[in-house]
Order: sequence, then structure tokens, then C-alpha cells
Amino acid sequence: MHSLDKRFLNEIKRVLPSHTILLSEEQRKPYECDGLSGYRALPGAVLLPDTVDVVQKILALCQRYQIPVVARGAGTGLSGGATPHPEGVLLSMARFNQVLSIDQVAATARVQPGVRNLAISEAVADFGLYYAPDPSSQIACTIGGNVAENAGGVHCLKYGLTVHNVVSAQVVLMGGEILEIGGEALDNPGYDLLAAFVGSEGMLGVVTEVTVRLLPRPIAAKALMSSFDSTEDAAAAVARIIAEGIIPAGLEMMDNPAIVAAEDFVSAGYPRDAAAILLCELDGGIEEVETDVATVSRLLLDCGAIDVRVAQDESERARFWSGRKNAFPAVGRISPDYYCIDGTIPRRMLGKVLAGIADLATQYQLKVANVFHAGDGNLHPLILYDAGKPGEFERTEALGADILQLCVRAGGTITGEHGVGLEKIDQMCVQFGAGELEQFHALKKVFDPDGLLNPGKAVPTLSRCAEFNAMHVHGGHLPHPELPRF
Repeated sequence: MHSLDKRFLNEIKRVLPSHTILLSEEQRKPYECDGLSGYRALPGAVLLPDTVDVVQKILALCQRYQIPVVARGAGTGLSGGATPHPEGVLLSMARFNQVLSIDQVAATARVQPGVRNLAISEAVADFGLYYAPDPSSQIACTIGGNVAENAGGVHCLKYGLTVHNVVSAQVVLMGGEILEIGGEALDNPGYDLLAAFVGSEGMLGVVTEVTVRLLPRPIAAKALMSSFDSTEDAAAAVARIIAEGIIPAGLEMMDNPAIVAAEDFVSAGYPRDAAAILLCELDGGIEEVETDVATVSRLLLDCGAIDVRVAQDESERARFWSGRKNAFPAVGRISPDYYCIDGTIPRRMLGKVLAGIADLATQYQLKVANVFHAGDGNLHPLILYDAGKPGEFERTEALGADILQLCVRAGGTITGEHGVGLEKIDQMCVQFGAGELEQFHALKKVFDPDGLLNPGKAVPTLSRCAEFNAMHVHGGHLPHPELPRF
């Protein structure tokens, strides 16, 4: 039924109620993958703690018996970061779902890691506050997962990623020790461990509490939608707006396949014949927003926009954004499967990289829809494929790898907000040299000396990189380590 040590399981049963220990195949099956469903593994056991002391006891037992641990939030991640270990424990933090306190004066909220991203803003709405990072999955994704992956969203251009909006965190290390990192002071003494933990993909510790920074709701916000005859013109407009000194709250781009899919799904009012659209949101004081709307409208037209529409009321503003927020499920309606890539490039390279992605898609004979955070150069090409066709997932994966390597060559990076997980582990060999990877492993060893937390993810071994580099010269691709593919 499972491969875990019986002595370990007997001890776990003394720590957790039986209904929070999932051992049958049927019970474990829902946890076999995260949002990257191309990689799956059945965990040895699924544990559902709801108190910090129980998490401490679980991790201490896992260290004693040398059992791998993968912490999981809502499972909405897209890089395979929460893919279980077949000989380990899947530690679900879903029952840690309480907003513990709200400090209206300090504009902070103390929450458990299983609290949904959107639920934070809902909990503080009566105070005129909100939590800025807003991933497309915000209705479902949890703050613990956001911390693990350093999640972003459409408003990250102006208001930052998770790392810029978390004040402090409580973390449990392997062995059960509790670590309090960060703090509400503007400058905390010692090393910035909070920044090291945000985006560490569950490889350093298990987050059990997070204090987030809240922002006042803007007095005014206006959304513009502009359409273009070419993706190159739309990309040039992005750089022009930023160069003007205007930082929009959000600046998003969608190409024609994504436009048509979104329009068919939610009727957002998008022009079906446009090669690309830009969605731009400007917020702040009333006069400031009106001035910026006029300036941005002029810049968009100067850059070749064939149409610029300004949302006339809150309902139309929400409708403009509904297409972007629902782009992923919309694309899911037009293809049996899709694979979402996440790479970041300098804004000035948007046009060239989009052209390069189109060329690669033609070479691989696959279709790609592009929808992304244009303002900060965070690309999300969606590769359309059919997992039912033999070899098509492998071809899709190879195209994704080449797109990420294209981003690196353009001066960018292999991830902006989705993390590395399993998906991009070989591209880490492209992004970093042996010396840098050695330091990453050294950092992990400080907090997790036995390498039990989320093993095989995010940071490749030097031997794997050597093998990857040797194979890549000949156009080959390595299977991902330890975990099977289906």
C-alpha cells in the first residue's frame, strides 16, 4: 500500500488523529501532482496537521526516520514544486486557514499559510485596505504557497511580488525547531533571512504563519485597453510607457490566440481581429489618474495602437480584467492540454523574444498563446498540446525548455513567479554556473542538513548539470530526477 517505515507510521498515529492520516491509494491520489499535471507521483502518506506543535512533531519524526517531506498549499503551483516524493510525506497545510489578527494602524495582517490570497483582501476590505500581490489563481492559491514561490500577479509591476509584501514569518525547520524571521521594524538586525525563505520553494523550512503588509485602496483607478496590428508595436508601447516615468498598477499583454480564447469564454469586449492588446491600469489620486490616462492614451496611439478604450465605470474596468484573469482556463477550453511557461526578460527585448517564440513554435509544430505581465517582462507562453498523443508532451517540454533558454540569452531569467520546481531544473544549469549552484546547496544544508525538504527540486546537482550540458550539446533532454512522468 505504501513504502514508509512501519515504526514511523506507528509514531505518526500517536501524533495525529486517524482521519488526518491518508494512507490508502484512493486517499493519496488527489495529491499526486500540483498545477503541472505532466509530473505525478503518489506520496507515501498525506498528513493534515492543524497546529504548529503537531508540525514540529511530524518534522522531528521525519528527520529521525530520514523521511522526505513535501509541504503543499492549495496545489495551484505550475512548476511541479509540490509534486510529492513517492517514499515521503506530503504535508498539507490546508487546515491552517485562519486570519489570526489585523492591525489597522500598522496596516498588517497575521495569517496562517492556508489562508487564500483573495481571502486576505476580503478580510480587510472594511478597513479600506487590501493585499496587493494578486496571482491569477488568487481565488484558490494560499499565502503559504505564495511565499514558497514568491508569487506575483497583474499588480506586481507597481506594488511588488510576495517578497516585497511580507513583513515576517514563522517557520518550522527539519527537526522541529521554530524560527521567527523578519519583523515589523523598518530595518531588522542580522541577515535578511526572510528574503532567503520567500521563493525557497519549501526547501528550507515549513511556513506556519505569515504577517503581510496591507495597502490602502487607491482613491481612483482607471483601466485602458488598446489594440494593435502587431505584437512588436504592443511591445514597443510597453517600454515607451515606462520610459515616460509612468508606473502603471498593471500592464498586461495578450496575443490573438489568447484574445479570442478569453473573449469566447467571458465576453470581455476584446477585439477578436487584433494581433495584440495591452491592458493598462492606472491608480492614485483623481487628478493624477486623469493626467496619466491622457498621457498613456497619447503614447499608445503614437506607438501604433489602432484603438484605445478607457473603461467608463467600475463594471467595464472589471470586464476588461476578467479576460486577463480568466485567460488560463479560457485557453484550456480550446486545447486538450496546455503547458504554461514562466520566464522573465528585459522589457526592451519583448518584441524580439516574442518573435523568437513564434519561430520555435513553428519548428516544433505546436501552437502557442501568449498572455503575460508585460510591464515587468514576465512572459507566460501557453503551449497547446494533446497529452493523449504519444510523444507530444515530451515535444512540448522541449519547446518550453528552448523558450526559457531564449529568455536567458536575451538577458533574462528562467522564472519570474512560478518557481523552478521540477519543470525548470535543467534550465538552472543554463542560468547558473557550478560555483553559484554550490552556494545554493550550501545554503540549503544550513537549514536542512539531511536534504529531506522537497528533495530533487529547484537546485540541480552538479553531476546532473554536467550530464545535462553533455546531452544538450547533442539536442537531448534528461528525465526529471526521482519522480516518474505520466
